[in-house]
Amino acid sequence: MTEVEWWEFEDKDELADAVAGDIGFIIESALEARGQALVAFPGHAALVPLFEKLAERDIRWKNVTIVPTDDRLVPVDDPRSNIANIARTFLPLGARVLPITSEAEDYKLAGSAADARLKDLHWPPDLVWLSVGANGSTASIYPGPDMDEAVAGPSERRAVGVRPDPMPEDAAVDRVTLTVLAIRESRTVLFTIEGDDEKALLEKAIADGASSSVPVGRLFGELKVPVDIYWLET
Repeated sequence: MTEVEWWEFEDKDELADAVAGDIGFIIESALEARGQALVAFPGHAALVPLFEKLAERDIRWKNVTIVPTDDRLVPVDDPRSNIANIARTFLPLGARVLPITSEAEDYKLAGSAADARLKDLHWPPDLVWLSVGANGSTASIYPGPDMDEAVAGPSERRAVGVRPDPMPEDAAVDRVTLTVLAIRESRTVLFTIEGDDEKALLEKAIADGASSSVPVGRLFGELKVPVDIYWLET
């Protein structure tokens, strides 16, 4: 079982400061060691305040590549677009913000296109930043018929297309996502979660590990690097 460190906060600003500080350190360390950094961020609109905190740091953003951990198959001007939320903060700083979606109508073809795009990057990522859904999803790895491919598909696949089943009411669209095996290769992994329900779900998923019925538990069954979890009490 991978080592897990919990960081608990009662204040959103304090959590944002801590997350931005630690992610900034990871990026700066990668730049010092390799001259470039590759990170994968979630693109939820709720995380924009954390993005803005991170953007305040004095980082050589022109040497940083940011990809989304997952994205919805929607136009970039759609409010549900993860890459748009990331780009609004980091493109003006000079970072390379790389979409992983495509115009393919079939979500499986979109997943193959995303995988091909990621194959062009210097791998592994220096950081994958994740959250967790009420159904135990993480990135866009959802329970359903596409879960096994995203969790235990071919080792060379970095991204796949998925169709959640059932579809989330707030974003009933197909997606592309990093695979568990791609996330496992990351040099560091962190989670940001909120509330008692998410904490309880994640604690059980971690304990169940590879035998878990939910995607995030299956991920923890595969992870080899220590994981930091930033939890906002509510």
